[in-house]
Amino acid sequence: MEAEKLLKLVEKYESLIYETADHIWKHPETGYREWKTSAYMEEQFEKLGYTLVRAGNIPGFYADLDTGRPGPKIAILGELDSLIVANHPDADPETSAVHACGHNAQSGILVGVAAALKEPGALDGLCGSIRFISVPAEELIELGYREELRKQGIIKYYGGKVEFIYRGYFDGVDISMMIHSGKLAEGKTLSIGKGSNGCITKNITFKGVSSHAGGSPQSGRNALYAATCGLNAVNALRETFVDDQHIRFHPIITEAGLAVNAIPEKAKVESYVRGASFESIYEYNKKVNRALAASAAAIGCNVELDDHPGYFPLNNDPNLAKVMTEAMETISGPGTVIDDGTWSTGSTDMGDVSAIMPAIHPHCSGSIGIGHGKDYYVADKKLGCLYPAQCLVLTAAMLLSDNAAKAKQVIAESKPYFKSKEEYLAAIDKLTMDKDAVIYNDDDTITLDYCK
Repeated sequence: MEAEKLLKLVEKYESLIYETADHIWKHPETGYREWKTSAYMEEQFEKLGYTLVRAGNIPGFYADLDTGRPGPKIAILGELDSLIVANHPDADPETSAVHACGHNAQSGILVGVAAALKEPGALDGLCGSIRFISVPAEELIELGYREELRKQGIIKYYGGKVEFIYRGYFDGVDISMMIHSGKLAEGKTLSIGKGSNGCITKNITFKGVSSHAGGSPQSGRNALYAATCGLNAVNALRETFVDDQHIRFHPIITEAGLAVNAIPEKAKVESYVRGASFESIYEYNKKVNRALAASAAAIGCNVELDDHPGYFPLNNDPNLAKVMTEAMETISGPGTVIDDGTWSTGSTDMGDVSAIMPAIHPHCSGSIGIGHGKDYYVADKKLGCLYPAQCLVLTAAMLLSDNAAKAKQVIAESKPYFKSKEEYLAAIDKLTMDKDAVIYNDDDTITLDYCK
């Protein structure tokens, strides 16, 4: 089908796209809690005539659309979850949840793409199939809550796409793509960078001994002091972080005592170690753990290091970027796409998808404010919702037309980090560690056991 006709099919559902984005904006839910959001999306897809495969014990689903002709399978994704930004004016008064990263727009985009491609004639001349994936838990927050879900056997991985890969929901998919909300320079509609950092997640628990803070502090071992020593020790390492590896460590203390007159016996810290490569994340995490363990030992405390796979570094496929650039410039005009090879130091679990197949995760325009901040929202829905939906429809059509010539080129020339899902899962599982890092020996020596 001609590009102009496809774009008009998306325009037909412009109101539905905006209504979906607005509804989800008003009902934000954080990762692995998006039950109402998922139910709303499921209802929209079922109204369009799709048969859903639900994740079941977690939010999210996928639905397939087959052209009836053999060919590659393309996945188009939209994320369900929100952030927590308590001082955002539209934050939920009970949970402080708000879509201050624009995932509500992604869901609107996904519904619009699914609706347009269901229209009679939309798949003319195309082969293969399209999988729509409504995925939970992209924002890597509430790590303690996710660890409880893992211990209960509900999830194995903290990230929604990682969990969906593990569950087999990407099996048979050859190419994956999505478009994230963003804020670009005037006149620009899409930005495709080279990629972004990956990360490892860290639940860190310093363990001390409680005592009366005024009467007998000598009898205690202050877990909060151990934690602050540990964070300062990591800060002292920052100048050893190699610049082009983009290492980041940004902790928050989530618990540090319950009463001011008692020495804290426990202090909890959440953080990531981010980096531009799988190898750098692994190596620098060992340095961070060594600093934390040594600091706990210096105070006579212990520290439990609970490390889990976070997100793999994102590497946008260059051939896929060329196709999407052509698609978006068909919509918004020549020179409206930025493809300058920039590297982002943020992280996304779309990186995990890119580790096993050609994938792309660009940003569109239309938002204002600071991402993850109190003033962020999608202000221009045409730029932030309609154009991205049209771009994804047109990109899918370009990939699957002409006997999927462009899709086959993307697949043939792609160089994902891992050869298979199994190899990928085995590699990230090596990051998992949960143990006390300080061993007090009978001869008064101390052994630090901080890596796997």
